[in-house]
Amino acid sequence: MSPTKTALTGVRVFDGTRLTEPTTVIIDGAVIGTDASGAENVDCQGATLLPGLIDAHVHLIFPDDLTHLAEYGITTALDMACWPPERVNSFRGRVPDILSAGVPAIGPDGNHARMPGMPATAILTEPGQAKHFVSQRVADGSDFIKVVIEGDLLDQATIDAVISEGKAHGKLTVAHASSVDAYHRAVRAGADILTHVPRDGVLDDRTITQMAEQGQITVPTLSMMEAVIKGARPEGQDYAYSRDTVAALHAAGVPVLAGTDAFSGPAPIPNPVTHGPSLHHELALLVDAGLTPAETLQAATALPARHFGLTDRGAVRPGLRADLVLVDGDPLTDIGATRRIKRIWAAGVDITSTA
Repeated sequence: MSPTKTALTGVRVFDGTRLTEPTTVIIDGAVIGTDASGAENVDCQGATLLPGLIDAHVHLIFPDDLTHLAEYGITTALDMACWPPERVNSFRGRVPDILSAGVPAIGPDGNHARMPGMPATAILTEPGQAKHFVSQRVADGSDFIKVVIEGDLLDQATIDAVISEGKAHGKLTVAHASSVDAYHRAVRAGADILTHVPRDGVLDDRTITQMAEQGQITVPTLSMMEAVIKGARPEGQDYAYSRDTVAALHAAGVPVLAGTDAFSGPAPIPNPVTHGPSLHHELALLVDAGLTPAETLQAATALPARHFGLTDRGAVRPGLRADLVLVDGDPLTDIGATRRIKRIWAAGVDITSTA
C-alpha cells in the first residue's frame, strides 16, 4: 500500500502532447494533489509518467483477467460483453476499474449466438424487442448498450431500435462492426462508438465523412483484426484493409481509441489476444497506421476517458484520480517504451508488487 502522500520527484510528465521537463507530481490519497508537505519522496530519475492506461475493448471472464491487465499499467478497462450481472459486479471496485456493456444484443445463428453460455435474452429477431432488451440492461446496471452487427442477422430496423432505445435511456451506444457493410449499418443507426474496423475492404470516404459529421468514434482493435487475419486467413480479408481504414478515419478527424478485444476464453484462432500485453501491441499498431506517438498515447488515456464520460481520469492533473504509470524511456520517440514499466499506481495505491 502507498502512504497517504507521495511526491514523485524528477519525473517527466506526458501532458497530452509532449513530455515536460523533470518536475514533481504529488499523490495525495486517491488523487493527484498539489501540496508536498509530509510526502514521502520517490526519486524518478527522469523517467516518464503517463496517466493510467485505458483498454477500451476487453472481455472479462476470470479474476485473473484483472490481474493481467493491471500488471501492464491498465488501470481502467471497458468490458464489451460479460454475463451474468453477478459476474460483472464481482469485477467492480477492483483494479482495473471497469465499465461493462453486460449482455450484448445479437442476431440468431451467428458466431456470437453460438458462444458458450450466451443468454437467450441477447438474441433479437425484430425491432419490437429492443425496448425490453435495453430496459433489462439498464436494470442489470450496464454502463453502455452494445449491439453486434454480424452479417444480416439483425436487420437495420432492429439495429436502429436498439441504438435509439439506448440513447433514450441516456446510455452510450456501442456497435460491433468488422466489415464494410456492418460499418454502413452502424453509421446509419447513429451508434456513438463503433468497435473493430473492416477486414474485407477499406471503408469508403463517404461513410468516413458521415462518421466525422455525426461525431462518431472508433475503437479499431487492430490487435484482434491482425490476429484473425494471421490465424484464420479468411478468404477476401486482409489486415491492410483494417490498417488503412484506421489511417483514413484518423485523417478525417474521427477519434480513434485504443482497445484490444482481449479475451481469455477458448479462442478460435491459434494466436489469442491476451489481456495486458496486447494493449502495448495495439499502441504500436496505431503508430504504424499513422497516428503519432502522442496521439496514440491520447488514444489510451484522455480520449477513452472523455468519450466514455470518465471525467476523473485520463490525464496527470491535480484533482484527478492518481492512476499513473511510470515508464523507462520516452514513448514519444519510441512507443515501445510503454512496455518498460517501473511503477503503477491505481487511485493512489502502488500496485506494482501486487499486479
